[in-house]
Amino acid sequence: MTWADFWALIATLNGEATEESCRRLAQELSRRSVSDIVGFAERHAEALYRLDQEKFGTLPVVDLTARFGSPFRQSSDVFLYARCAVVAAGQAVWESVFLDADKFAPYTSSECDGEWLLYVPDEAYELAAGEEWDRSTRYCFESYSNRDGWPGLRD
Repeated sequence: MTWADFWALIATLNGEATEESCRRLAQELSRRSVSDIVGFAERHAEALYRLDQEKFGTLPVVDLTARFGSPFRQSSDVFLYARCAVVAAGQAVWESVFLDADKFAPYTSSECDGEWLLYVPDEAYELAAGEEWDRSTRYCFESYSNRDGWPGLRD
């Protein structure tokens, strides 16, 4: 799947990874070939992996504060869901955050959760193939897996 095809499918979310919009996307994707579903999963994992960087992961959650008003750090799950929300917002937003990390900050909000996007490839595969998908992708999308994005975590 090309990046253009991936972003065209993401555009069907209308900027948000809600349960409803992600189900629609999974249904749309399930009508394509299994290789397209696999290609979507690969592009999605790579898009998330590229966002897995210290400059984004160390931003505080925008609408929460810790004790005594100090910034509230993103957990690994919050960071993953924020990255999903950035991808769901579309290609222009995804590209813009690399130029200005502050543009990532609104996606750390507890109001902005892209978790449903994680399940789209698996749901599409299950709809298309009639069985669960035990998948792996070239890029790991889990938080802190991009060693180049987290130089302080390198051995």
